[in-house]
Amino acid sequence: MDTQVMNIIEQTANLEHANIPDETVGDVYVDRPRMTARNVNVFYGDKKAIDNVTLDIAEKQVISFIGPSGCGKSTFLRCLNRMNDTIDICRIEGEIAMDGKNIYAPDVDVVPLRARVGMVFQKPNPFPKSIYDNVAYGPRIHGIATNRAELDDIVESSLERAGLWNEVKDRLLQPGTGLSGGQQQRLCIARTIAVSPEVILMDEPCSALDPIATARIEELIAELSSEFTIVIVTHSMQQAARVSQRTAYFHLGKLVEVGDTEMVFTKPQHEMTNNYITGRFG
Repeated sequence: MDTQVMNIIEQTANLEHANIPDETVGDVYVDRPRMTARNVNVFYGDKKAIDNVTLDIAEKQVISFIGPSGCGKSTFLRCLNRMNDTIDICRIEGEIAMDGKNIYAPDVDVVPLRARVGMVFQKPNPFPKSIYDNVAYGPRIHGIATNRAELDDIVESSLERAGLWNEVKDRLLQPGTGLSGGQQQRLCIARTIAVSPEVILMDEPCSALDPIATARIEELIAELSSEFTIVIVTHSMQQAARVSQRTAYFHLGKLVEVGDTEMVFTKPQHEMTNNYITGRFG
């Protein structure tokens, strides 16, 4: 890459930094938050990945995190159930609370926390087990089911809520890895909801799926939002517009703007949000 191109990239990055507001535009607070983040900073070694983010996650609502690649949206998502704990060089400052309790407090056990705040990943990742055992795994290790009949009920109910029961009820003992990509992702959602979480985090859950499977997952998100708080990271602005009630726009580790999804997409308050939504960068 020649010097002139490097200079243009550097100048563009400096301009973007200059345009980012010191405080988030829009209303970061909600009346009934399920989770709250206050002045959160995240570092990977010396690199600051999240810069002073404050945000409420509303109860039984879908919020989308959007922004260009590397903007910090997935990093912030993983903070919400302490998945970043698995990264040695990651350090988190500030407070993230659930029902008023700081989830980073020394006395918080991450195992039950991750049952309360479940995660669905970008690529479907069923266990190398049967369809039944994939869903039954969580209730078993958390002691939710006391006998086989209860476990059977949980498996059936979870698969039904994930819209998968009718497709797999006659082959529950077959490997989950033998399902199609869209079915595998719904199996992973069934596995997540089997432990009755309060919050479901989804990190680009449709990016590896075809349009038909994507539409089914989006329908499922809409159905589940009446029971669960859902936070979804997506690169698809169309998807964010379809599935979420609130949208948060991240850029270079900053939360630039947050608000009602329709308003963010039709009347964004900040120039950077407008530029991203209209395709001028990102």
